[in-house]
This record gives sequence, structure tokens and C-alpha cells, in this order.
Amino acid sequence: MKTSVCLSLLFLLAACHPNAEVADTAAPTARKPSYFESDKRQAATPVKTQTPALPAIRSRADFDLLSRVYEQDSEYEIPHILFLIDREDNNRTDYINTPKYRLHETYLAEILKPMPTRKELFEQYRSPNRRFLFGTISWQNSTQEYVYEFWEGDKITPELLKLAEGRLKDSFFAPLRYKTNSLWQETVAAQSKVPFVTQESLIQNFPYLPLHRGKAVGTLRVITQEDDLYDVGSDDIIILKEVPLALPPVAGIISEKPSTALSHVNVLARGWGIPNIYLKDAEKILAPYIGRRIELAAGAKQYRVAQTNRNTAAKTFSDDLSLPQPDTSDYSLRPLANLRREDSRYCGSKAANLGHIRAHIADSNVPDGFCIPFAYYRAMMDKLGINAATLAQIESQSGGDNRKRRTALLALQKKITNAEIPSEWKRTWAEQWRSQLNSKGVFVRSSSNSEDLPNFSGAGLYTTVPNVTGENALAEAVKQSWASVFNYSAYEARRIAGLPHDSVKMSVFVQQSINADLSGVLVTVNPYDTAQKNTSYIAAKRGLGIRVVEGKRVAEQAVYNRRNDAVQRLSSSNETTALQLDENGGVREVPITGGNVMNHDQIRRLDQAGQQIKQLFGNDEQDIEWAFAGGKLVILQARPYLNGRR
Repeated sequence: MKTSVCLSLLFLLAACHPNAEVADTAAPTARKPSYFESDKRQAATPVKTQTPALPAIRSRADFDLLSRVYEQDSEYEIPHILFLIDREDNNRTDYINTPKYRLHETYLAEILKPMPTRKELFEQYRSPNRRFLFGTISWQNSTQEYVYEFWEGDKITPELLKLAEGRLKDSFFAPLRYKTNSLWQETVAAQSKVPFVTQESLIQNFPYLPLHRGKAVGTLRVITQEDDLYDVGSDDIIILKEVPLALPPVAGIISEKPSTALSHVNVLARGWGIPNIYLKDAEKILAPYIGRRIELAAGAKQYRVAQTNRNTAAKTFSDDLSLPQPDTSDYSLRPLANLRREDSRYCGSKAANLGHIRAHIADSNVPDGFCIPFAYYRAMMDKLGINAATLAQIESQSGGDNRKRRTALLALQKKITNAEIPSEWKRTWAEQWRSQLNSKGVFVRSSSNSEDLPNFSGAGLYTTVPNVTGENALAEAVKQSWASVFNYSAYEARRIAGLPHDSVKMSVFVQQSINADLSGVLVTVNPYDTAQKNTSYIAAKRGLGIRVVEGKRVAEQAVYNRRNDAVQRLSSSNETTALQLDENGGVREVPITGGNVMNHDQIRRLDQAGQQIKQLFGNDEQDIEWAFAGGKLVILQARPYLNGRR
């Protein structure tokens, strides 16, 4: 078996030669093909013997003779053998010639006449009284052990698991451990007291993960702290030592800390269409390239870095992008119950989409709220004299210096937050808050005309103020939302995209606070592998969902396959505290204990809600923020999921 030493040496050799390419490596998302899936991803492994199967594996040579290998010659190579246990033939165990018979059913077609029907084959994965047990034994480089496993949709029972455990240990030459591929299988293993290893534990130490594939040319720079981001430009590829809360446009991202696929940084990278990878010890591995021009290619199974003299042409991150023109003449506050998708011209797509969901999907449980339309923002900017000339002056005075531009933007934001709100406006907003929302705490959410566009996300660029509990605080929070139009990261994203800043308008959605038990984000496709059908991806943490999209710590991540009703957990949450609403306003931290965040039923309910929302919005893939409160699923936001194709 191949070990990780060879690949590590390749990394070190490449790091010693600035003109050499860094060695390719495979992503930890390679999946064993199931009965229902194509096997096109498999590397071709020569058939070494015509023997259909062996009754036992008595040596390493036997294993190698019958094994097929995925990701050969990489740290993630997976040599594996299919096995079959026939309960109607005295629990006969066949170790299958896997290069010759690529799936269990192709082997059955050779030895069994007549061949079972599709329905009968399906029962071999679901029925407790099935005739056959179909599984796989593989060698895992990450833990240096043999494991046996079943397809993630297999509803194995404790009795069947114990049978497999006994038969395999009696007929396999080396120690074996059970590898679970779903929450169901984890539960059964615990009930059976069969020692097991999870998919999560096997992938957690993998050094590479592609968060968004692509290619880029740029100067490699290391970002040690968020303040360093003000010294980078759109022609830089950056190594992030920590995941920042916001990010100006860059050419490519290499993170040393893992985060969820749906953190704001990762969503922005996808929207910009730039390569974005997690690479453990990136600064050490890529040290000879720091400060140099490089080419970065991030693929599904490998990345490549090489030094180059190429320069990149001036570009924008969003082609053919234009901002929707808002209606800034109407000052009418709009309750959520009256909002529909077309009302985005008054309230932005964030608020309008939520109104549309609440109106058309029963039991969507969108927290109530109201929209303060674009007209108020435009009137305040007119009053303060903030216009195209003001913004042009910022550009000319900064002279291309990012820090000078940031200083000017901070001054502009302060001008907005220090402004006096007309008493009539404050009274109107407060009356709506009291009469419609019973003076309860609210989240004051940005809802601009420069978010959720077909090729420009805007995720995380603007400010939401959590749990506002007073009339004066409401007015102050609205100003903070307005001022966030000039957040540095938002300004830079628009500047690179070629969006005129004076055409950006901000409405505000005032929404009742929900003290969530758990919350997170759902995507109606698996972002790690968009070719997978019938799947959705979920990231979750306990408490309020602010930290899920911040990406500072890894959330619990899971992939759900609705066809098989199977859940695969990719990571567990490592939080020791959760955010809850503070009765005096804002949020507070409370200690929490470990354990899984989501259960199977909650994940299934989330997927069902996601499919309803996807259908409502023309079957476009959706990026949905949600929460569970008191057992009830609550929808907090829905936006198009951007693949970032360029």
C-alpha cells in the first residue's frame, strides 16, 4: 500500500524549486460508486486474474490481486474490494474480482440465474430479511487501516451488521473496522456495539479541499490578520491564515483554516468565479512562491501552482452586470404579508423573496416584518449631499491607495450614522414596529438593489443589526444599514465589478427576532460535487446562525440524498458557546455541550423546504438561511445559489 510519505516528499521537493509545479493531490470528496450511480470517475485498474471471486482474503497479495484503486499514486488512493454475503447459502462470503466486476450487480449477473429485478435488488439495501449483503473493504491511508462499509442508502440492521462483522473477521487476513456512511449507520453501529469509524473522522485531516474550482494568475501574498487585506488588490492570490468576516475582490484564495462551503468568504469567491481552496500548511508549502507571480489551478481532485511571468489583463468579476433600477419615490412601509417578488423595486430582493415565500408556501414560517423602502435612503443621501461627485472625489483623492480609500469611506459612514433622522420618519417606523410586531426585538437587515443578482452575490457585504429592542435603537440600526453601502469590502466588490456606487440604494427589512435552537444554511445542490443528483448540502450550528456564515469556526456539515433518505456528515461543529438573544438587546454567548447539531428528521424537513423554495423560484438552485425554534422550521432568507462560472 502507498503511504502519505511519498506525496509529502513531492511537496517538499516542489517547495525547494520556485520554478517547479507543486505536486498534484486529490480532493477528499471522492466517493465509492453505489448501485444507483455511474462509475465514470473510476481510474482504470487492470484485471489481474479471471477468477470471479475468492472465499477468503488470506494475505496482502490476495487483496492486491482482487482490488481496484481510486486516485492511484496520490495520498488519497483507495484500494478496495467488493464483497457479498449470501444468507441463503450458509452466509457464503465472496470477495469479488473488483476490476472485472465494477458493481455488485454485474457480479450477480455472472453467478445468479435468473437475475433479480431492479425492485428485488433495491430490497438488498433496505429489507431486514434480504438475501444478500453488499459491501466494500478498503485501505484508508489517513488512518492506515482496513475498513468495511455499506452504501450510504443501506438501511443495515443491528443483526445484519453483527453478521457481516463476524463473517468478515473470520475470512479476512487483517484487522477490520466498520466505516459508517450515514447517520442511520452510526446509530445502528452504536446500538450493536460494533466499533466504527465515521466518514468525518477519515476526511478531517485531509490537506486539500476545493471550495471553488478555477484558474487564476496573480501575486501570492500572505494575510496574517484582517488589516493586511487593505494592502491587497484584485490581482493578488492570497493565503489566509484566518477566515476573515469580509473580503475585497482578489484573484484567488488559499485558506489554511477549514470553513464551511457557505461562509461569506466562500460565497463571495464563488460569485466572483475565482479559485478558492483549503490547503493545510499553505504558507509553509508555498513559501518559495510568496511575493511572486503564480498560476493557481484548483480542480476537483487536484491543485497546481507554478511560477509565471504572465500578467493578467484588466478584468471585472461579473460580466454583463447591471443593477436593477429601484423605485425611490414611494415612502410606504410594506408589511411582509404584502410583499411579493416584484416588490424588489421598493424593498430589494432579500425582503421581496421572503414575502413571496410566505405567500406561496404553506407553513414556511417566515418571521413577520416590514420593509423601509429605498425612498428613505435616497432622501437621506440627498440631504447629506452624498452623490456621484462625492464618490468620484474619494477615488481621485485616494489615488489608488486602498488605505486612503478606506479612511475616506469610514468618514462617509460616520457622516451617515451621525445624521439626524427626521422625527416624522422615526415616528412612522416606531408606530409600524409597535402595531405590527408588538414592540418585540427585531433584526434590522440590509436589502439593497446590488444583492442576489444573476452573477453578483453580495453575500456578507452589507450590515445586519441583530435584536434591536427600542425605538431610538431602531433608527440607529437603520442608519448602520444605510452606511454599510460604503463598507470597504462592498465598495471594492462593486468597484472591481464596474458597478457605479451612486446607483446602489439600500432598503431595510425590519424582521422579528427568533431565538433559534439551531440555525444555518441549506443549498439545494452539493457545492462540493454539483454533479451529484438528488442531494442538498446543510451547514448548522446551535443558536443563532450568524457564526455559520462568518466561517470563523467549522459548522456541522452534512450532505443529504433525498432519493436514498441518507445523511452523510462531513464535519461536526466545534463550538463551545452559542449565540442567543439578549433581553436587553443584541446577542449574548451561552455555553453549550458537544453532540450532533442536527438529527435526521430535521435534515429531511430542511431538504423538503428547500425543494419547495427552489420550485417557487423557477427551479433555480437556492442558498437558504434557516433556523429551528421550538421544533419549528423557520425560513430567514433565500437567494440564488451562484456557481460562479466565468
